[in-house]
Amino acid sequence: MYQRKVWMPVGDREFLRGDASPCGVASAAPGRRLRSRWWRALALVTLLVVGAYLGALAWIYRYQEDLIFQPDRLSPSYQFALPDVRELTIEVDGATLSALHLRLPNPRGVVFYLHGNSGNLATWFTHADLYRAANYDLFMIDYRGYGKSSGRIASEQQLRADVLAAWRAVAAQYAGKRKVIVGRSLGTALAAGLAAEVQPDLTILVSPYCSMTQLMQAHYPLLPTLLLRYPLATCADVQRLHGPLLLVHGERDSLIPIEHSERLQTAAPQARLLRLPLAAHTDVHRFAGYNDELIRTLQGL
Repeated sequence: MYQRKVWMPVGDREFLRGDASPCGVASAAPGRRLRSRWWRALALVTLLVVGAYLGALAWIYRYQEDLIFQPDRLSPSYQFALPDVRELTIEVDGATLSALHLRLPNPRGVVFYLHGNSGNLATWFTHADLYRAANYDLFMIDYRGYGKSSGRIASEQQLRADVLAAWRAVAAQYAGKRKVIVGRSLGTALAAGLAAEVQPDLTILVSPYCSMTQLMQAHYPLLPTLLLRYPLATCADVQRLHGPLLLVHGERDSLIPIEHSERLQTAAPQARLLRLPLAAHTDVHRFAGYNDELIRTLQGL
């Protein structure tokens, strides 16, 4: 059958209707090439994103101490000008820990204090009057790399071993007297673990967390918890604690919400929880309720 051919304009070209269309085989190849370039670009972007994510995970795993611990060093010549306070050192495996010891004439006992993740003894050993009022000596260490302490924190096991060595260095001096372990923020997991090991007369945890794993899930939900080399499981340790436990928490704490203390209270039924409605994370010690309760609890032992 005769087919009529009609000239049709296409862009700046013309073709005969009935001949090979520009939308046919000849024009399909450029489209396939375009789609192929898009897929290659998408694959490259995906590889870059995945590579960057895996690289970030590797960095976090290797250098997580820099994220968890934020020590401030002090010059070896730094002098602590504090009345009734002695400066001493404790030898541990591969390092020397700096410590301060408030010594009163006839104390009821000693408070062994484990501070938070930043600063040093110069910024933490500032509330000795509270313990003077309760008639307790105060003993506090700087972790490795903090203040005048040498070395660097390398593992949770090492950190816990250092804390136990410091406890043994001071506890023997208080035979027959009350022994109290206090931890604040980061130090609460270390305090709970030590208390479960030595069973003091009283344990006090200020702004504690149930575990570092739970904190990581809350603050960094995109990071797998398998990365964490410092699980610091406070809730697990308080379950092994037989003596009294006082928990202190600010209800406005956004870094470690008060729900962590509520979980600790569930894990240790003997625990009492002091809730400070107006306190956040770093200011609990500025409230009269905090000081009054600690003095009353210490003197009641």
